[in-house]
Amino acid sequence: MENIILTSIKNPLIKQVRKLHRAQERHKQNLLLLEGTNLIEAACQVDYKLDIVFHTDRWQENHQPLCLKLANKDLRMQLVSSEVLNAIATTVNPDGVVAIAPRRLDRELVVAQTKLRIAIEKLQDPGNLGTIIRTAVATGVDGLWLSPDSVDINSPKVLRASVGAWFRLPIATDRDLSQLVQQHQQQGIRVIATTSQATKSYWKIDFTHPCLILLGNEGAGLSEELIAMADEQVKIPLANGVESLNVAVATALLLYEAQRQFFQA
Repeated sequence: MENIILTSIKNPLIKQVRKLHRAQERHKQNLLLLEGTNLIEAACQVDYKLDIVFHTDRWQENHQPLCLKLANKDLRMQLVSSEVLNAIATTVNPDGVVAIAPRRLDRELVVAQTKLRIAIEKLQDPGNLGTIIRTAVATGVDGLWLSPDSVDINSPKVLRASVGAWFRLPIATDRDLSQLVQQHQQQGIRVIATTSQATKSYWKIDFTHPCLILLGNEGAGLSEELIAMADEQVKIPLANGVESLNVAVATALLLYEAQRQFFQA
């Protein structure tokens, strides 16, 4: 372990890490930030490569088993002051540990292997994406596609909201979701679009066969082009004048209905 403590936010290494708060710098340096004990533990569980783990003395005292596990890996353990830790973290009250790691690249998702997957168009909120990833892992989704104009999958907020599930779900950013829809249909995989204009409620769809669920962004929803291309259009019935649900909540309803059908099949 590294015993020298870094106490200055002007240290060149610390200045480099602080730049990773911006998406442009994460892409430029090909690095990402992992904040908090839960994410560090999740990374260890799947052997995700970490480069440097910055931690306070108090965090080390309170997490000896995890520290020993990290010390046995090929990485640098760097002791920092609380002031420095607060400076490199993006959260208001960090729990004492931040790591930098290689930025996650797109996973190759083979269309023909789709069983239950989701594709999201122009998703903007990192908290929503992280929550969707967490729900997708919990319900057995085998892949997620994002349009390229969506939120950065390597955003610290996405990672935190996923509570570690980010490491477990194959994710790809597809340049053309309309082409992706056609590829699924050519493989005999049904494409299901979510829209408030549909006449069929989501629980009337048979999710036991391979399918791709299309979801839109927080404000405009799914584009008319993708809705028109889908094999099925479904809605989530709403009462009392409510126009729409949060996209992460809507996704959870659809995925848990699919899981319910799988267990009953």
